[in-house]
Amino acid sequence: MLKINGPRLWASLMAMAEVGATARGGSRRLALSEEDAAGRELFGQWCREAGMSLSRDAVGNLFARRAGRDDALAPVMMGSHLDTQPEGGRFDGVYGVLAGLEVVRTLNDLGIETEKPLEIAVWTNEEGARFTPAMLGSAAFTGAMSLEAALASRDAEGISVAEALAACGQAGERPPGVPLDAYFEAHIEQGPVLEDNGKVIGVVTGGQAICWLDIQVEGQAAHAGTTPMPLRRDALFGAAEMIQGLERLAARFAPAGLVTVGQLEIAKSSRNTIPGDMRFTLDLRNPDDAVLARMEREARALIAAVAEGRGLAARVEPHWLSPATPFDADCVAAVRAAAQALGYSHQDIVSGAGHDAIHLARFCPTAMVFIPCVGGLSHNEAEDALPSDVAQGADVLLNAVLARAGRADGVC
Repeated sequence: MLKINGPRLWASLMAMAEVGATARGGSRRLALSEEDAAGRELFGQWCREAGMSLSRDAVGNLFARRAGRDDALAPVMMGSHLDTQPEGGRFDGVYGVLAGLEVVRTLNDLGIETEKPLEIAVWTNEEGARFTPAMLGSAAFTGAMSLEAALASRDAEGISVAEALAACGQAGERPPGVPLDAYFEAHIEQGPVLEDNGKVIGVVTGGQAICWLDIQVEGQAAHAGTTPMPLRRDALFGAAEMIQGLERLAARFAPAGLVTVGQLEIAKSSRNTIPGDMRFTLDLRNPDDAVLARMEREARALIAAVAEGRGLAARVEPHWLSPATPFDADCVAAVRAAAQALGYSHQDIVSGAGHDAIHLARFCPTAMVFIPCVGGLSHNEAEDALPSDVAQGADVLLNAVLARAGRADGVC
């Protein structure tokens, strides 16, 4: 079994973390920002030094290619993303990209040619922190979202993806959705399961279902000092009751059901005005599609009941739905076999987060490799991972990808 150069991979991660570095040790590289473009440029420089060619598609997905012995074959792809949350960490996404690069560097060091070509993808706007939906680039690549819709998505300042691509020079001409032999993505777990269970490798068997809803609550704006409490139609107090009810709903679906309200907005807010228009987001997750659908129905019923009881109007609009997605049995087996052969402790796990691999799994055979993150913490500047775990996850990625791509010298 082959092993990568752990110190080199760690040094690359730390160098990338300096691009958009934050004061508290994290990274800020919002999709298609100057910082994101700088991170892509650094990655591209490293890829060219490793003898790889670069290309981009129309939504800005960046691809680095290492030729195979039979370069006409569909490539085995690795990858993830370089964009971050506004106050993101040093490993979320970037680990999968640079672990892929380290796989190529190690193959170069050992003089190993693969039968099939290898590619590394940097997917555009995986985080969804600037543009929505999340995983926008991989959605456009796989046809889950039209290219036109992806390019038309706008950020909070009204800038479209198309405009941002032009501004940072990341638009390309490669056609979307080219055939792939398989896709492998390495990632930090972003949760505490592996660490709590003392396992180094998560063999990801699939991703859970995700439902995003947008809720608008309408009451009546009025003066805070002259309107008696019983006569108020306070949209914020109504939303607060809804959110408390949603937390109780999560308890009924525990432990697999997850409920999150991540954004709240009071329209035309003022210190001494009763909120008349309130919006919030709702994120529902469950590994079972049918159970998730039941969670959504109950959430809608709860919101409607609270609104009726308070004399409010409530609208619930679907924003995004990602069904539960099983990964390819052969690719998952390749990850499991690599972990076993390397002697690394491992367990099967379902991804609780959305990843580009979820879109790719509906397009080509796909699997993921998880490693622990310290304290299960992610989407936080304090996000961390152990150098040994980082290296061992990349070892598994290397051997799983090599098993899929084949050695041109015929060595097993």
